[in-house]
Amino acid sequence: MSGPARIAPGGWREVGPFVAGFARLAGRVQGTEPPAVFLTLGRHRRLFWGWLHFAGRLMPGGRLTRRESELVIVRVAARRGSSYELEQHRRLARRAGLTRDEIAAIEALDADLADLADLADLADLAGLTARERLLLRAADELIADQDLSDGLWAELGTRFDDRERIEIVMLVGHYAMLATALHALRVQPDRAR
Repeated sequence: MSGPARIAPGGWREVGPFVAGFARLAGRVQGTEPPAVFLTLGRHRRLFWGWLHFAGRLMPGGRLTRRESELVIVRVAARRGSSYELEQHRRLARRAGLTRDEIAAIEALDADLADLADLADLADLAGLTARERLLLRAADELIADQDLSDGLWAELGTRFDDRERIEIVMLVGHYAMLATALHALRVQPDRAR
């Protein structure tokens, strides 16, 4: 990320007491200062609450397990080069059951997951399930093509129901969008408490 924040995180006056209180609580839970993502996006309060409701329906309130959601989010953040998302979600992924080695392997994967041998290597290295490997493939294909091939869509259907497949598409799209917003606004990483 280059340069200082384009829009500084807001204080109580700019974001209001509810956003400020929410950010303070989120920071305590995460072990950081109040997250800049909330205090920056919170400057547009009406949009913030709609976004937060939507984001919460995906994670933690989605149909995928927390481990699966975090696996996807870490992969999207790595592919999009979002240092802010990676900082936040490495911690959350660990809490959701991903090991440091699994997280590092997910981040380090080549950008092209079409080579199934690479996925088999990852499974051996990190102990990912077939369902988790499918999630990584879906995330990469959605990031690369903004679409899923018919073959991968059908393969996802063998392990995920229709609502879960919708959620996968929306989860990847949401975190790709958030990576763009964080980058364009130059949101700076949060300091640990």
